[in-house]
Amino acid sequence: MQPAIDLLTRTNHDNPKTVLDLGCGPGNITPLIRRRWPDAVITGVDNSDEMLARARDAEPEVTFLNRDITSWEPEEKYDVLFSNAALQWVKGHKALFPKVINMVAPGGVAAIQIPRNFEAPSHTLMANVIDDGPWTELLTPVRGNLPTQRPEFYYDLLSPLVRTLDIWETEYLQVLDGENPVAEYTKGSWLMRFLSYLDEPWKSEFEAKYRALILEAYPQRADGKTLFPFRRQFILATV
Repeated sequence: MQPAIDLLTRTNHDNPKTVLDLGCGPGNITPLIRRRWPDAVITGVDNSDEMLARARDAEPEVTFLNRDITSWEPEEKYDVLFSNAALQWVKGHKALFPKVINMVAPGGVAAIQIPRNFEAPSHTLMANVIDDGPWTELLTPVRGNLPTQRPEFYYDLLSPLVRTLDIWETEYLQVLDGENPVAEYTKGSWLMRFLSYLDEPWKSEFEAKYRALILEAYPQRADGKTLFPFRRQFILATV
């Protein structure tokens, strides 16, 4: 939650009438947005019915829409567009990000956070396992090009489109519990992208190889905790 809180704190708009929670998922951040701007009309957008059902249960006063970000053309522009850890799942950022900025009303703010930990062992070791097994031919096309780019990519892309642009990165040192917690963390996100393409016994073999490498890369400390540095990229633009 901390990256979202940090981004909300730095999003400078005192009295927006409308706020878009883009890629809202199960609505974990939506209550924080509502507390930040209690008088605004908030709309949450995601493309998962399961996630949206959970969001509606948590925030029944918020309008939640099932839309595909890549093709959705909203009927109105929003005073604040807030997107936390969602756009990294969408390919084609060169076309996507100008489209997202275009959803913001003149004088409005776009606040975006995307993970950028793909150069860390947690993610590079997945590529090592892909290249070292019978599944290489199957998974190489799945790996493809990573959607998230370096900060200079977004600066060059967005600076001609906005009045002000602030981009920064923060590496959060996550302190995790468990026997192999980094492997469990990635299994809930990026690792599943590859496991979902595999049947047994390849699926278990792939995960076992990855877990062994991760345990070596992120060993437990003397107190039993595991330190997992995780880099986040933030983009804050006024239109």
